[in-house]
Order: sequence, then structure tokens, then C-alpha cells
Amino acid sequence: MSSFKNAIPRRAHKERAQPASRKKFGLLEKKKDYVKRAQAYHKKEETLQKLKEKAAFRNPDEFYFGMITAKTVDGVHKPASEVNKYTNEELMLMKTQDINYIMQKLQTEKKKTEKLTAVLHSLGNQPSNKRVYYAEDREEAEAIKSRVSEHLNMPILNKLPCSIERKLASSYKELEARTKRVKTLERLYMDMAMQKELQKNGRKRKLRADEIVTPTEKPVFKWRRERKR
Repeated sequence: MSSFKNAIPRRAHKERAQPASRKKFGLLEKKKDYVKRAQAYHKKEETLQKLKEKAAFRNPDEFYFGMITAKTVDGVHKPASEVNKYTNEELMLMKTQDINYIMQKLQTEKKKTEKLTAVLHSLGNQPSNKRVYYAEDREEAEAIKSRVSEHLNMPILNKLPCSIERKLASSYKELEARTKRVKTLERLYMDMAMQKELQKNGRKRKLRADEIVTPTEKPVFKWRRERKR
């Protein structure tokens, strides 16, 4: 019976479209859209129910030290500020470790750049295949000239393969990228070193534009001379 049931042609089911009179309300919500909306609604309900239970069973004598500095702003809980979480000595130690890491990466990139530059320089400075012929008289010079002209008219077979040319192009691109990376690391290292020096003790001031001998975009500071004991 099932085979005969499937053999009978039936009308294809078509999902109901939004009526023309209700197109101003947007797309017609399908069942899958309703399921997602219902799941999100019930999830919010469960979360609110759990929060209400926690608030109802909360111990009124509960206390922890975070309550001293934490506060509520417009109904939103704001935790304590962590500005003074680390001491000056700990901050100096962390900055020193960061500077050492940047210096290590800078040295590594410089070595790789120098090695790649040396390899490409050696490939670019290969000796040319030029030959010098010596003739004792004019007739021998003409004969040599004719042989050379015949040789030059032959097809050139020593052209570099396409794979080698692609490798050279990719090597030059890598060299350019590494050079930019070295410059970026050098600039970052100088900025971090300046920030570390500014955190040290000692009177200092920022120079004005007319006091700087060599104009630069970055600020220039001057430390007061101190007598070393």
C-alpha cells in the first residue's frame, strides 16, 4: 500500500507568504523564527528567576573587601579600579622584561634580514659570460667576428626557469617585509625605552620647540644634572 500511496501525485506544500495588506509590517514570521525567539525569551526568564532566588536567599551579613571600593552606577555594578594594583618596582620589572623581548625579536629580524640580503646580493652579482678574443691580423678578426655573430643568432637556452624567478620575487618581497618589521621594532623599542626612563626618579622637563636643535615629531626631555655620590 505504501508504494501505491507514494505513486499518487500530491500537491506540493507551499509556505504561506505575507499578505499584501500586511507588507508594511515587514517579513512574515516563520516557525523557525518563532522557535528562536521563544528559546531566547525562556532563557532570559530562567536567568531572571535564578537571580531572584539568589537575592532572596542572600545572607544579609555577607561581607567581602571588594564592597569597600565597588559601587553601582545607574543600576550597573562597577568593580574596584585596578590602577594601583602594581607597585612602581613591579611596573619597572615588567617594562624591562617587555623591552628585553622586543630587543631579542629585533636582533633576530636583523640577522635574518642580513642573511637574506647577502644571499640575494650574491645572486645579483654573478659574473657575466663575456669573452675576449685576440686576433693577430684583420682577416682573423673578421673570422672571429663571423663566428661570434653566428653564435649570437642561436636561441638562448640559459634563461632562468620560471620557478627560480618566482622564488627570487618572493625572496625580495620577504626582504622588504622584514625590513619594515625591523624599522617598526626599532621605533617600538625606542618608545618603550623612553617610557621606562620617564618612570625613573629625577627632575626632568619637556623641551619646547625652540629649544630643540634637531626638530623631531616625538617629545624631547631634559634631565637635571645630579651629583653622583
